[in-house]
Amino acid sequence: MAKLLGISGSLRAGSFNSMLVREAARVFDPDEFTFADLRLPLYDGDLEAEGMPDEVTRLCDQIRAADAVVMSTPEYNKNPSGVIKNALDWISRIPPMALTAKPVAVLSASAGYAGGQRAMAAFYLMLLPFKPNLVIGAEVNVGNASSRFGDDGRLTDEMLIEGLERQMAALRAAI
Repeated sequence: MAKLLGISGSLRAGSFNSMLVREAARVFDPDEFTFADLRLPLYDGDLEAEGMPDEVTRLCDQIRAADAVVMSTPEYNKNPSGVIKNALDWISRIPPMALTAKPVAVLSASAGYAGGQRAMAAFYLMLLPFKPNLVIGAEVNVGNASSRFGDDGRLTDEMLIEGLERQMAALRAAI
């Protein structure tokens, strides 16, 4: 039985990264899929001192309960979103690290031609302190994202679909 957690670094309704995470989950075909909510307060040590926010504890619990995690980030100013960075900052505050040794696949979708390649490089660096089992079956960077998804939210580009299938097969094999 495989439990997959999906995390999108975009909060926007109709987010291409959220579509990509859901498409990855469809391809992965888990027994159970949970889509994390990153509507978290901004990290603040004073807020942490008052007690860990319930939303942060829930996210850590979801990561720990999952057999694997698929994360996708947009590219904002050549970097991952502040939303995903904020989530990582929060989960780093609850020991033991929830992502340690967890199989994790990282994806990106963006409006730009390169599909978030620069954000992906920075995202890998952001994940290093967590020591996840980063699974790289194929890099999936969806460029010109507005033209890559159908009305049903499914990817339409065959090369991207094949890359996502390789990536999700590698993620499943890492469990």
